[in-house]
Amino acid sequence: MGKPTGFLEFQRETPQRREVEERTKDYNEIYLNFSAQKVQTQAARCMDCGLPFCHNGCPVNNVIPHWNDLVYKGRWKEAITIMHSTNNFPEFTGRICPAPCEAACVLGITDPPVSIKAIERSIVDHAFQKGWIRAERPLRRSGKRIAVIGSGPSGLAAAQQLNRAGHHVTVYEKNDRPGGLLRYGIPDFKLEKELIDRRIEQMQSEGVVFTTRANVGGNIAAEELRRNYDAVVLCGGAEAPRDLPVPGRDLKGIHFAMEFLPQQNHRVAGDKIDPTREILATGKNVVIIGGGDTGADCLGTSIRQGAKAIRQLEIMPKPPLERAASTPWPLWPMQLRTETSHEEGGERQWGVATTKFEGDADGNVKRLHLMQVGPPPSFAPVAGTEFSIDADLVLIAMGFTGPKQKGLLEQLNVELDGRGNVKTDGQYMTSVPGVFSAGDMRRGQSLVVWAIAEGRKAARAIDAHLMGTSDLP
Repeated sequence: MGKPTGFLEFQRETPQRREVEERTKDYNEIYLNFSAQKVQTQAARCMDCGLPFCHNGCPVNNVIPHWNDLVYKGRWKEAITIMHSTNNFPEFTGRICPAPCEAACVLGITDPPVSIKAIERSIVDHAFQKGWIRAERPLRRSGKRIAVIGSGPSGLAAAQQLNRAGHHVTVYEKNDRPGGLLRYGIPDFKLEKELIDRRIEQMQSEGVVFTTRANVGGNIAAEELRRNYDAVVLCGGAEAPRDLPVPGRDLKGIHFAMEFLPQQNHRVAGDKIDPTREILATGKNVVIIGGGDTGADCLGTSIRQGAKAIRQLEIMPKPPLERAASTPWPLWPMQLRTETSHEEGGERQWGVATTKFEGDADGNVKRLHLMQVGPPPSFAPVAGTEFSIDADLVLIAMGFTGPKQKGLLEQLNVELDGRGNVKTDGQYMTSVPGVFSAGDMRRGQSLVVWAIAEGRKAARAIDAHLMGTSDLP
């Protein structure tokens, strides 16, 4: 609970950000360090609320009041132990999770909530600096072999848990480096890739094997894994992007966000991009279709690449500045969110829909035709509101419809649910015996914290399936 009167004495504070003029010149993390003293002061705001709704708001059920109290008392090493008991990778969630725990904080009913996300990140960063986070090798091996397909947060969480249960775990990743969308999708200024690398090194020291450039369903037959492993876990994510099928969609210069963002991750890593496939915002009028986190990532990346002008379009109406009445505490609030990228530049427009792309004689996109629309669910066109804007590069960031079905899922012939996601039973097993699924591939596009939670729960179910019982949390 921290300090009993802390919530009355101290105001909410979060880590400061580097100045816009400085941070937009590089891809380094934008947040400055949060001193230990400030972290302890913020932890002191955690009140004795009796029923901590932050537990319910957090998909991994972090024991938040407990580690807040430990940090306030200076017991940092115990705090990271408690944190790791529910979350394998708090350095990821402490940076890129939207913090539904804070939206459910009891203090947030009347005052700004406890800075849970900042405290979480500070604890794990402090623990790494002190050398407290080390490999945790299993005491004995079960002899069971498990293949995890996909090395995003759900795959990594499942792999680490299953390995710690004593199973031999191999993670198959189609890209050249493990990490999934953490590696190739999240910009480096939000999540520096050294954070992923040190976790991969820890997991390798624990005995997890990573096989990269391994596209199961492509250059590796899915049936081969079923023959060679006691269980297979599908953690390939929801990679099928939602398209915008309007006239002119086939013009050059229109790309999905996940064609654009990974290229910059590769550049930061020192990789060369094929000039015939290169997508750059430099000197261009950029239009981003989609007002969510992925759209904001495209915005921040386009600014750093030196775009001439940037507009981010959203079909939904502009949310209210404060929590909407339709989403009362402790629900995740519908309200306007300004990401760090929005502080850096660009223009946001709400309640607009694209009706047509217009190109030049060479087939390059040059203009977007738009119109104002009404609220959901109909998004009815507003007569007389048609307008157009210039565009040399269009980035479609409208979310994802589910996992890609060609290749892996077709070969395994797993049953899908009504939304096109992999269907599982109550124990995360698919319609194919011995094949399990977790994360976005199973539940659809979601948050990193949900992916970690899913990976952990699936690991427990798989361990119980193989061994008859499980001691995994």
